Amino acid sequence: MKFVAAYLLAVLAGNNDPSVEDLKTILESVGAETDSEKMEHLLSQVSGKDITELIAAGREKFASVPCGGGGVAVAAAAPAAAGGAAPAAEKKEEKVEEKEESDDDMGFSLFD
Repeated sequence: MKFVAAYLLAVLAGNNDPSVEDLKTILESVGAETDSEKMEHLLSQVSGKDITELIAAGREKFASVPCGGGGVAVAAAAPAAAGGAAPAAEKKEEKVEEKEESDDDMGFSLFD
């Protein structure tokens, strides 16, 4: 990822065809390690391509990647809507209320 970031920084600085040495200069300026083979591979993959087209293609690929727990929340909400999990949730709430009531019976208060 750091090689891609260095490549993008070089392009944003006006160098539309950065070399391995350009990327090394950028990465060494921040103390990052460099790997010439990986940088050469990256540059061979992106040489001759427009950066805006590369970013657009990357966005399309990234949009198809599932991320987050959205599916889990939906799956958890479905049984609750069917009525299967709702009584269990109500029982838990009742237990919490009972616990709070028992604390009140002890006669302790922070504001007395």
